[in-house]
Order: sequence, then C-alpha cells, then structure tokens
Amino acid sequence: MTDAADGETTDAGEGAPDAEGSGGADDGAASGDDREDPLAAAGVDPVVPDDAGGGEFAADEEVREFLREVGEDVRGDSSESKQLSAIIYRVSDLYDSGEETSPEEIYLNVRHIMRIKSEGGLRR
Repeated sequence: MTDAADGETTDAGEGAPDAEGSGGADDGAASGDDREDPLAAAGVDPVVPDDAGGGEFAADEEVREFLREVGEDVRGDSSESKQLSAIIYRVSDLYDSGEETSPEEIYLNVRHIMRIKSEGGLRR
C-alpha cells in the first residue's frame, strides 16, 4: 500500500484488514461458519514460532510478586477482569522456579479460553 502523503510503501501483511475493513485473503465464506476467528479479527498471528519457547525465564521473586499484585489489582467482578487476572497470575509463574510452564503453554491456554468464550462458553 502506498501512502499518498509521502510516497512510502507499507506492507500491512497477509490477511490484514484493508481500507474497507475486509480481512484480505480469506473472509471465511468457504468455511461454512459465518463467525470470523477472533484471532484473525484482531490481526493476531496464531502460529507460535519454533524458537519462541526457547528462552528461559530466571526465577525472579520481585517480578513474580509485582505481576501477582497487578493480577490482584485488575481482578474485579466481571468475567473479563477475572480472566485477565488469571492470565497475569499465570505469566507470573514463568518467574517461579517451582512452576513448570512456558510462554507457549500460556499462549495456547489463553487462545483456547478465548475460542471457547467466542463460541458462547462451555454450556451451549
């Protein structure tokens, strides 16, 4: 895409919404499901690179406690705030030597939860 003001060419990426808001390559018409994938709608690439889980997180009590305090602060009565709090708390586990998790596991778990939520929950 070319910016008319300065002539620069930018690449929004495959599947990124264009000026009309369409999803680009696949609008989901062939899938038989009228609902768009929430990750695609948000422009999130659901593929985790192979090297994403390779980084190690050193145990850091200060970071862990800070994240857990933030998790407590954002927790409210709504289901969304409870979910966000749980995600932040789970991320804090990366900095706890007693917990065994990875960014990939957290990502996949959150993605699974968001898909269930977008489909109306477990009890349909």
